[in-house]
Amino acid sequence: MALVALILMVLAAPTLGWRCGSFTDDALQKSVRAQRAQRHATTAVVLRRAPEAPHFVTDPEVSSERTPQTLVVARWKAPDGTDRRGTVTTLSRKPGPGTEVKIWTDRDGHPAPRPMDTPTAHTHAALAGFGVMLLAVALIEGCRRLIVWRMMRGRYTRIDQDWAEAGPDWGRTGTGS
Repeated sequence: MALVALILMVLAAPTLGWRCGSFTDDALQKSVRAQRAQRHATTAVVLRRAPEAPHFVTDPEVSSERTPQTLVVARWKAPDGTDRRGTVTTLSRKPGPGTEVKIWTDRDGHPAPRPMDTPTAHTHAALAGFGVMLLAVALIEGCRRLIVWRMMRGRYTRIDQDWAEAGPDWGRTGTGS
């Protein structure tokens, strides 16, 4: 049982993880291409800080806690050339009026998150594949333990049955032993 589990852990789990990572990477790369086709980088001009927003916000999809973003009211041109105005985020800590900041917009010119880049997609796919491999190893080990437990339970049941037949008759007179 241990040998079968070891072979599965060494061969099947990494293969399963690689396949999952590969499929995930294909799907994420399609998503990256779609996001790049649907979103456009443009330059916005800061008008003022956003009045009702906190001073710094963080977006976990595009920044870490170390790169705070500031909400500002800005104006920019949509891809069709129309003027737009709204609240956007910027990495600049002290954006004053007139400061130019880079933003991403969708096809209609509304603010949109930055599209995922290729290395990030590869990283997410690799982590997904590694996670699937770890889950497969845990499942194999859990099944191995369950099977061994059932085998030991059956063995102890048979020992108890044999013991009940033989009976603890040593030392008694007249028991025939």
